[in-house]
Amino acid sequence: MEKYDYIIAGSGCAGLSLLYRILQEPTLQNKSILVVDKDHKKSNDRTWCYWEKKPGLFEKIVHAKWNTLEFLSTNFEEQLDLGAYTYKMIQGIDFYDFVLDFAKKFKNVAFKYENIVAISSESETTTLKTTKNSYKSNFIFNSTNIFKPKITKENSLLQHFTGWVIKTEKPAFDPKVGRLMDFRVSQKNGTTFMYVLPTSNTEALVEYTLFSPEILEKETYNLALEDYIKNELKISNYSIKHKEFGVIPMSLAKFEKNPKKNIINIGTSGGFTKASSGYTFQFIQKDVAEIVKNLKENKSPISKISFREKIYNWYDATLIDVLLSEKLTGKAIFTKMFQSISTEKILAFLGNESSLKDDFLIMRKLPIKPFLTSGLRQFINRN
Repeated sequence: MEKYDYIIAGSGCAGLSLLYRILQEPTLQNKSILVVDKDHKKSNDRTWCYWEKKPGLFEKIVHAKWNTLEFLSTNFEEQLDLGAYTYKMIQGIDFYDFVLDFAKKFKNVAFKYENIVAISSESETTTLKTTKNSYKSNFIFNSTNIFKPKITKENSLLQHFTGWVIKTEKPAFDPKVGRLMDFRVSQKNGTTFMYVLPTSNTEALVEYTLFSPEILEKETYNLALEDYIKNELKISNYSIKHKEFGVIPMSLAKFEKNPKKNIINIGTSGGFTKASSGYTFQFIQKDVAEIVKNLKENKSPISKISFREKIYNWYDATLIDVLLSEKLTGKAIFTKMFQSISTEKILAFLGNESSLKDDFLIMRKLPIKPFLTSGLRQFINRN
């Protein structure tokens, strides 16, 4: 049975981000590493957006960026200055190609394209089983659904979306201004908004996004996009260059970082999708950077959760509880936030980078009763 220093189960964003960061670290880059997934990453299957203050590790493959975003709601419209932050977009295929091309330089990195059926640990050794083989390792970093908690309508909302990259015949967009949220669409299926990110004056990603317990019929997304492009963007002649569909859990369920000895869950499997917003890319980067730092220092890859992280998790759980209990709509909450608070402070808050003082400022601007009730319930549930 083959044995490796590290096995990475899953070659999506989390797995490849961890691989790239390990290979960037001189003290770890010669470790034997196996990456296992059911198939090659060859398609542009998703788009990641995130915000940061400085050029990051993946700056070379940033497809587009914005320092101004629009927020639109029924009684409030604003062009938002992001302050020190820049909002960035990375295309899935660019990310996959970038990391995989870099990994080809290392003979100590192997890839197996097989279906994973089990991950287990015994003493100091972990084992990954596929339909074809078994592999042993000192650590397994897992981004598969093997240890995923139960997601139900009672404990979770789904963020689900269909996005089209459209190209127009004539200039129709300002590539310097993105549209973060447009809540002027029907809210009958739950928290619903449109998202428009222009990458040139003739091309943009237009996305129909919902937070609700269930996904919709495919045609519902398509009709909503067609209507918005025609009646709000005032575009009649366009071609669709690319389509993507995604479902992200926004859950009160507890995701385990360390389900078994020397098995570490990463990405969504480890709870690194921001429960209150669905953003994942930047939280994955923070997590895998911490893992690599710990490995470099010969520590356990899992850091003890900090008090601040517990506070942010509580904030997320409180917002999900408010939405699940339908005390307030997502439209009302986000409109109030962007109407009352600077965008830079909101992005810091949503990115787990805010100060306690700014947290308090944001809470003061939101309706007290529903958040207090949900906050107390989630505090009791988590303690």
